[in-house]
Amino acid sequence: MAALDEPLKKILGGTTAKVLAEHLDLHTVGDLLHHYPRRYAERGELTRLSDLPLDEHVTVVAQVADSRVLKFNGGRGQRLEVTLTDGSGRLRLVFFGKGIHKPHKDLLPGRRAMFAGKVSVFNRKLQLAHPEYALLDGDGGAEGGTEEVSAEVNAFAGQLLPIYPACQQMASWKIAKAVDAVLPSARDAVDPLPEALRDGRELVPLTEALLKIHRPASKADIAAARDRLKWDEAFVLQVALARRRLAETQLPAVARTSTTGGILDAFDAKLPFTLTDGQQKVSREIFDDLATEHPMHRLLQGEVGSGKAQPLDALVLTPRGFRPMGEMAVGTEVVVPSGELAVVDGVFPQGEREVWRLVFSDGSAVECDDEHLWIVRAGDAQERVLTTRELRRDLHAPDGRPRWSIDAAVPVDLDDGGERPLDPHLMGRRLAEDGGPAARLPDAYRNAPLKDRLAVLRGLLDAGSGPAGTPAVFRAAHRPLADDLAWLVRSLGGRARLSAVGEGAYDVDVALPAEGAAGFRRTIRAIEHAGRKPVQCISVRHPRHAYVTDHFTVTHNTMVALRAMLGVVDSGGQAAMLAPTEVLAQQHHRSVTEMMGELAEGGMLGGAEQGTKVVLLTGSMGAAARRQALLDLVTGEAGIVIGTHALIEDKVQFHDLGLVVVDEQHRFGVEQRDALRGKGKQTPHLLVMTATPIPRTVAMTVFGDLETSVLDQLPAGRSPIATHVVPAKDKPHFLARAWERVREEVAAGHQGYVVCPRIGDEEDAPKGAKKPAGSKGAADQAGSPEDAEEKRPPLAVLDIAGQLAEGPLAGLRVAVLHGRMAPDDKDDVMRRFAAGELDVLVATTVIEVGVNVPNATAMVIMDADRFGVSQLHQLRGRVGRGVAPGLCLLVSEMPEASPARARLAAVAATLDGFELSRIDLEQRREGDVLGQAQSGVRSSLRMLAVIEDEEVIAAAREEATALVTADPELTGYPELRIALSALLDEDREQYLDKG
Repeated sequence: MAALDEPLKKILGGTTAKVLAEHLDLHTVGDLLHHYPRRYAERGELTRLSDLPLDEHVTVVAQVADSRVLKFNGGRGQRLEVTLTDGSGRLRLVFFGKGIHKPHKDLLPGRRAMFAGKVSVFNRKLQLAHPEYALLDGDGGAEGGTEEVSAEVNAFAGQLLPIYPACQQMASWKIAKAVDAVLPSARDAVDPLPEALRDGRELVPLTEALLKIHRPASKADIAAARDRLKWDEAFVLQVALARRRLAETQLPAVARTSTTGGILDAFDAKLPFTLTDGQQKVSREIFDDLATEHPMHRLLQGEVGSGKAQPLDALVLTPRGFRPMGEMAVGTEVVVPSGELAVVDGVFPQGEREVWRLVFSDGSAVECDDEHLWIVRAGDAQERVLTTRELRRDLHAPDGRPRWSIDAAVPVDLDDGGERPLDPHLMGRRLAEDGGPAARLPDAYRNAPLKDRLAVLRGLLDAGSGPAGTPAVFRAAHRPLADDLAWLVRSLGGRARLSAVGEGAYDVDVALPAEGAAGFRRTIRAIEHAGRKPVQCISVRHPRHAYVTDHFTVTHNTMVALRAMLGVVDSGGQAAMLAPTEVLAQQHHRSVTEMMGELAEGGMLGGAEQGTKVVLLTGSMGAAARRQALLDLVTGEAGIVIGTHALIEDKVQFHDLGLVVVDEQHRFGVEQRDALRGKGKQTPHLLVMTATPIPRTVAMTVFGDLETSVLDQLPAGRSPIATHVVPAKDKPHFLARAWERVREEVAAGHQGYVVCPRIGDEEDAPKGAKKPAGSKGAADQAGSPEDAEEKRPPLAVLDIAGQLAEGPLAGLRVAVLHGRMAPDDKDDVMRRFAAGELDVLVATTVIEVGVNVPNATAMVIMDADRFGVSQLHQLRGRVGRGVAPGLCLLVSEMPEASPARARLAAVAATLDGFELSRIDLEQRREGDVLGQAQSGVRSSLRMLAVIEDEEVIAAAREEATALVTADPELTGYPELRIALSALLDEDREQYLDKG
């Protein structure tokens, strides 16, 4: 390996070596040998110019079609324009000022050459400004901006020409010359792959692979070299990971086995319902790991919150009427669906969460989080308990009808204690006859015994429609009274539907069940996203653990959390949860203590016998509280600690740390996690939690470094959203069809969005977008006429709205919405759009979150290539929120083969958020999978692509595991040990040891 460790400066000279080091991070002969060509061109083979990526440095092989000198700036400046062709597309080159003379002489029509430069756009055409070039037809080279390379190029006649990843300071063919200088050193490369593996997998030796990857004689050479070099990277890395896994199995760890009758059993007994199948499966995986005598190293991926919850403004039925969820307290009496009373025995705040709205067949609705449990039926089948997430995934039957219904609650007597001066029947008649727009049913009559509520309803119906007990219609009630009437009907087990009949007036269709019969069931028509809200959940001391919520909806609530930590506490150990912020740590601590109740008061007056102490440790705590928390940890009095980086400090000591739980793991460095794990007498078990996988997490998961548990949370129950890319420049008729589709959706009674990246007023116009033609020095700057206009600015709301209103969407009700509008104006537009008074909303990304219009089914995103993957995913989530399917059209003018178009096509291909993280990984790369970088260009992988080469990685893992199991110290594989040492510098070795 000595020859490959040679500094490039000794072989290439200081100037070239400095450029390679500073701009391409290449320092040694080995670095340069592993700087592989990104693609290859053949002499005479014209590269497809339509494949050029915008804003990237590229090398192309093409033929000159024409060349001309043009004057500008009143004749004081001149530029050379050269047009290249490859038979499928054209590319313009531009040279300015004194730099035009040599290329004007060299680049004659018919000449072939290699050109290198950065792709830009001028007048919507791709161009290279002042590119470097090398002639390929042997008629001389160029100097200054080019180079004498014709002899070297001719030597490649009939061969594949390597095109290297380059930079502005070092063109591809210059890198090729540098590689030629070091290529003989490839003979000194140590081959890390065992001979048996090479033969079994039919892989060429390493020296041969390096020669073939840089100077292939055929495409078969390239394929053979790639196959071999991918195996090098995958196998050596998998050996490193296999040795780590083996070392972990040798590490002593205390087996944390479950015990009967401990704090975990007591906690489970408090749970209002059994765990879902998915939660039970994940729990079994975790407890199986905890029961082994080597450290658990598991990633829990997906929603890792600790409960099922409703917003604080959700309503819970009590004997005195509905009260907000936020007012619930331990001991509060609530009504259960059977009509009995029960007390709340647990209140569990959950912080902010994504909230969903269940819309029922009678128009009523109730909000909850994704884990909330519902008692439902499909037809006349037996009742089931399903989460909101499970309902969303399977909301409709194959014929499109709602699948699930919810039983009515048994009507109960209520009494808020208020005075009822009028006879209830007379109150109902008076409301019907005299009620104005503000008329409401007084609370004393709303929250009254059954017979009184029925009397009020009869009075209303006697004065406003037919007799009660049969289908009836109360005519033209103002909204407040219509809502109260519907409330009364539902409180009696009946069904009420509101339908608008005029400005602010509603008819109310009323049906009551026959005397003694069960109340009417309501079907779940839709589940809509309602945004993020503060939520909490309660447990009810009743065998069914159910209660009645908004609009007399039967629901079920439970929570699951902390079971792994409680299991460790049962075994005599302690558990620590590391949270990234004080706010989150405090929220976790509050939720955990309230969830556990007296179980979190171990050793305290009133605490449970099986209980433990739960302490909080953050940097902002007072000295006295901090001292007490530290004492509780070192003595073992506290079984659970929740904290921030303060847990890592040297003065924090544990009695017996058995489990470390890291929340939002990507917010912590490896050293921070390791510092906490190092506080155990023996290596503690580790549970890493993340709700949003980041590229490095995905990479390590694919590499098999972490055992993985997944709690899936894909919004599969939402109405389907079809996503398509619209290539506006290549196929303008596709864009015309897009506007036709919007008109079709509006004609069907729906609405649509058009999203633009920019507002279009003076404040957001690009600075320096245009300069006067006679500006000083314009002729002397490379590309100055092009720079004068720069790239086309993003499309703007104000421009597009006017064009649509006068053109393809003429006749529709079009309005604009953007962030610089006055708040009242924004509210007015959104109110009108939500009310159906507007057909199309042309907006910026202000609609990305918090906008929920179920009737909006179409979205057209202009200049979609200007948005990121997650932003596109978030934007299209604004449609498909009702019962009708959604349509999202991604409009782009980028060339078909551009990375931007590939990204849009990938987004269009999936609604899976985890799959989109894989797309993000492919774009951002894996980061250094052995180092601290979480993502980005710093990667130890040069040939291997984590997503594309999963099969190679899996096979390499199998081979590596078998080899390491048979020879953990690699005594029989000295070449592999050398390669491993080169891969694992001291920092990376420590990183691997830490995990």
